[in-house]
Amino acid sequence: MQNLNYEQLNGLALAYIGDAIYEIQVRQYLLSTGLTKVNDLQRHSKQFVSAKAHAKIFKWMTEDHVLTDDELNYFKRGRNAKSHTKAKNTDVVTYRISTGIEALFGYLYLSKQQDRITELMTWIFKQVSSERVNHI
Repeated sequence: MQNLNYEQLNGLALAYIGDAIYEIQVRQYLLSTGLTKVNDLQRHSKQFVSAKAHAKIFKWMTEDHVLTDDELNYFKRGRNAKSHTKAKNTDVVTYRISTGIEALFGYLYLSKQQDRITELMTWIFKQVSSERVNHI
């Protein structure tokens, strides 16, 4: 794969690749828990991949000071990007936060920070499976 200059990509381009990276991490995690029925996998994935879930996860990240300054900047690049698509089943603010989360993971992937992706995803899985979550 050709090296993409993540520093030159806009927030929506980062979110485009980040969405895929985040999704594959969640799918691998759910399969590792023993779930195999597609309906169960889909239902459980909503705890991680919906815009509402992303907003809740970002709130926790902020409360726990999980993100570095660079990561927060790339989150903001995605959150503040002007999207021409409309939010589905959620408000605009929640949709933009979701885009920010996706851009964050796009940045981490393209800057070859696999260990940090793993670290953040492990943290996310722990938060969602813990008492902290009230049915996202």
